[in-house]
Amino acid sequence: MSIQDELFRIEEGFWLSGKEHFLQYLDDRCLLAFPQAGEMHGVHSRDQVADTAATPNRWRDLKISHRHHVQLGDDVCMISYRADVTRGDGVPYAALIGSGYVRRPEGWKLAFHQHSPA
Repeated sequence: MSIQDELFRIEEGFWLSGKEHFLQYLDDRCLLAFPQAGEMHGVHSRDQVADTAATPNRWRDLKISHRHHVQLGDDVCMISYRADVTRGDGVPYAALIGSGYVRRPEGWKLAFHQHSPA
């Protein structure tokens, strides 16, 4: 599997899986940039971010398009894409997403994640 394919597989899990996925694939600290009121912004611990995924069925019907990636070194990669998804309450959501990953001894970890509503 290519690095790009692996990172997009991990990324889909952040939308559709729960807390265990977050604990497995988040770096110790993660920089988040969410523009919506009440969302997390700034540097947060793995546990803080994972706690946001405790509610099951937060998202459904995810469609990822306009996939891009750039590998900045052997152990750093950035991806971007458009996400069209439905919130658990049925409200549609569309955003341009940017995520930064770092490769640790145990695998790729999310260290940066940003949303810009489309």
